[in-house]
Amino acid sequence: MSQVFRWALGAALAVGAGAGCWSANSTAPEQQKAELPTMDNPADEPKKTEFGTGGADDKVVAAKFDGDRSIKYLKQLCDIGPRISATEGMKKQQELIEAHFKKLGATVTRQEFKAKQKSRKEQTDFVNLIVSWHPDKAKRVLLCTHYDTRPIADQEANPKNWNKPFVSANDGTSGVAFLMELGHHMKDLKCEYGVDFILFDGEEFVFETDRIGGGDRYFIGSEHFADDYMKTKDKRKHKYEAGVLFDLFAAKGAELRVEIHSFEAAKPLVDQIWGVAKAVGAKSFIYEKGHEVQDDHLALNRVGIPTVDVIDFDYPHWHKLSDTADKVSGDQMAEVSKVISTWLQKIK
Repeated sequence: MSQVFRWALGAALAVGAGAGCWSANSTAPEQQKAELPTMDNPADEPKKTEFGTGGADDKVVAAKFDGDRSIKYLKQLCDIGPRISATEGMKKQQELIEAHFKKLGATVTRQEFKAKQKSRKEQTDFVNLIVSWHPDKAKRVLLCTHYDTRPIADQEANPKNWNKPFVSANDGTSGVAFLMELGHHMKDLKCEYGVDFILFDGEEFVFETDRIGGGDRYFIGSEHFADDYMKTKDKRKHKYEAGVLFDLFAAKGAELRVEIHSFEAAKPLVDQIWGVAKAVGAKSFIYEKGHEVQDDHLALNRVGIPTVDVIDFDYPHWHKLSDTADKVSGDQMAEVSKVISTWLQKIK
């Protein structure tokens, strides 16, 4: 994630509180009420909701996710170097990603747009990449991550190090590598929904942070995607009924507690995914409240796409030069894939 963590405020923000879940600078259009997918065979815990929870059965086989190959993809991306929006590094990454998914049989769409960041003199070109599996299906779910890297390592103790290049291995890059590997299994995955992988640009395009008195905005790509989704609601044939965001989730020893906004905006979906995790023995998923986090899922929830943020709140290398490929675990990505690929096959 790119915004400074906003810690839960004790009892006032206890799980189940009805606080709003939109970012402070968002303008919320009228929501479309999404009809969440349902599930059979709920797990015993967490408690069942009206939409059901996750569970495993003999008919569902998780994708045979190759953790070693996912790490190779991660290193391939990191070897490009920084991939800041609209730079040559980003363009190289885009070419690599598009070629990869097209080779696997996906439909890849470039959502190109311009936006003005407060600290920049001119508008910047951004590109959200939309990777579609079974694009003919109207009922869809999305799996998303950001794929740009941050211009400054603003959590380094010494400000002189902020402008040194860094690759953000777990912060964004791991999400791309995870989806690149998962793409090998999507065409044969038995899912009643169409699935889109969304790679958001501009989540990290921040040069002046509140830490140094700046006012640059975050989540440029997801905000644009969400606004466009609402503007085209009367023209498009598809509808997203659920979403999962992956951010800072792939480090060794990751602990994936429930993010507060996710719980408040999409509790039935939280129950489904953490229920599946319990049923398949994915121990990194912990059904306890975590922190309240500003991230790309806010824009999606704002426009009526129930979305949860799968995130490790306490990754010690966040926005530091030490966020390198050796911190990421192929086994952790494989465990998350086991949960998500099982969930995709069980939703109806």
